[in-house]
Amino acid sequence: MKDRTFLEEFRKSYPEKFASEEEIFSHIHAGDRIFIGTGCGEPQYLVAALVNYVKNHPKAFFDAELIHIWTLGVAPYADEKLQENFRLDSFFVGDSTRNSVNRGGADYTPVFLSAVPELFRSELIPVDIALIQTSLPDKHGYLSLGISVDVVKSAVEKATTVVAQVNSNMPRTHGDGFINIKDIDFMLPHDEPLLEYSLKGAPSDVVQKIGRYVASLIEDGSTIQVGYGLIPDAVVPNLAGKKDLGVHTELLSHGIVNLMKNGVVTNKRKSHNPGKTVASFCMADKESYDFLDENPAVEFKRIDYTNNPLVISRHRLMTAINSAMELDLTGQATAESLGGTFYSGIGGQADFMRGAVLAPGGKTILAFPSTALNDSVSRIVPTLQEGAGVTLNRGDVRYVVTEYGIAYLHGKNIRERAMDLISIAHPKFRPWLMESARKRSIIYKDQLFIPGEKGMYPEKLEIHRTTSKGLNIFMRPAKITDESLLKDFFYSLSDESLYKRFFSARKDMPHKRLQDFVAVDYSRKMEILATVEDKEKEIIIGLGQYELNSDMHSAEVALVVKDSFQGQGVGRELLSYLILLARRQGLLGFTGEVLVANRSMVGLFEKMGFDTEKRSEEGVYLMRMWFRKKEERD
Repeated sequence: MKDRTFLEEFRKSYPEKFASEEEIFSHIHAGDRIFIGTGCGEPQYLVAALVNYVKNHPKAFFDAELIHIWTLGVAPYADEKLQENFRLDSFFVGDSTRNSVNRGGADYTPVFLSAVPELFRSELIPVDIALIQTSLPDKHGYLSLGISVDVVKSAVEKATTVVAQVNSNMPRTHGDGFINIKDIDFMLPHDEPLLEYSLKGAPSDVVQKIGRYVASLIEDGSTIQVGYGLIPDAVVPNLAGKKDLGVHTELLSHGIVNLMKNGVVTNKRKSHNPGKTVASFCMADKESYDFLDENPAVEFKRIDYTNNPLVISRHRLMTAINSAMELDLTGQATAESLGGTFYSGIGGQADFMRGAVLAPGGKTILAFPSTALNDSVSRIVPTLQEGAGVTLNRGDVRYVVTEYGIAYLHGKNIRERAMDLISIAHPKFRPWLMESARKRSIIYKDQLFIPGEKGMYPEKLEIHRTTSKGLNIFMRPAKITDESLLKDFFYSLSDESLYKRFFSARKDMPHKRLQDFVAVDYSRKMEILATVEDKEKEIIIGLGQYELNSDMHSAEVALVVKDSFQGQGVGRELLSYLILLARRQGLLGFTGEVLVANRSMVGLFEKMGFDTEKRSEEGVYLMRMWFRKKEERD
């Protein structure tokens, strides 16, 4: 039980501040603007007392404007019966206010949350009454705003009258949230549990896939921001294997608190505010609130500090993780509305997405399930619905993650973006997206696409290998989005390498030819790329492929390796992996045509340890490899 001694002492020193509810609410006048504390820091008892006061005194005041970011409570002031007394104006739309906003019974003000304090300071939005919730006072008369500093501190500083619900359950947090009893006009002591917040809903397998993809993008020592929503919240547990993460965020969740407890978040490597988790408000549970109480490792700052893109950009490896409801094929995202229906708000997403990309090594990640409403609706769409608010424009979005993979949009043209996003959409919506993109001429009119399971990218075939010469390579199947990478690869080959591969002096590799390599029917064909990283960019250094022969259960195989990587064991790794995949498929062997002059390829065939045959015809070896050891030959 927390010590209430100082509260009782101040009651004696400032009896006028401990007035009755009737006295407190009598200071509200017609047309006043009443600010209410945020989220889980909302003073529930104060709000209920205010509504009861109005019900008992229906003519006490009219047309008062209620201002807040959002409420997790029942928002009784949004009741149509009280519309003559109250008009809600929210900076964010929540479950309990969504209906009121969309039926015209309440207002929504779209604004970056980082800009709200200046609206109060400049009195573009005046604050007459501030209803807040605080901790118990200390011996110096300081109370803490606890888990909700955000815009509350600015509202307190500008309000004509400040009314505080003093709650012993509110933790005392470090940072900007302290206010002195002298700056509070009325104090209403009332203990009650703080509001708690948790999200449930998405299938665990989808969440886990998205979480693993996101985790793969986050480097040890990164500073993270995790936004509001089911997926960002569920991503956090997948970061358990990371080391020395830092946190600079607006929203502090239960998941991040757990990462702190488990030593994953240490803040040791933060380049700004090292050693400190910095947040603006917390929406979590009692266990998390207890952890925050008097914890010097966590500082709650004003939202115009936490969400300032210039402050955000000071953090090396700053990584912003957010979500969206819809993303169109050009990279525009909405996180605030479904068509003309207001659903949430701008919040701080754009602030963090813009600040993160300015940071040294910064990343922005937009993560969401590929579908909604039990797989009946695609979240990746040809165009945003009419009336939708563009929360993030095409320049804001970099990494996009669904349960089907990762798309990187930065620096990509519209055609490349569309192809990348279609590749991570739900498979049943890909034909529709492809056709829509063709009709809008944002991809090639003749773009090939293999629908269904046989065209699905087989992610399980991705492997890392080290060649006999010590070169680390990544081998993976070709994707429909690899056309640009393959074009660069083919044009990097020497005339000799091209001739050995294609038996032709032709040097061009237009779109129509490239499609044969990226639109793959994996039921009859396999395309494996060998790649390396060069300045965080993937480079293709080798291509191995086989395609089923029609006459017997075997396949024709072909390889080509970039000239500068020849002789480093890349071809051997590619052929070995193709043999493994073909044998898993039950194939009996490989066939291939190799120039007699291409001694390295002939030798590679013969050195794989299988029964091989070759027959020369006009300078070309017709080669056959049976998947049986030489000693097994009849």
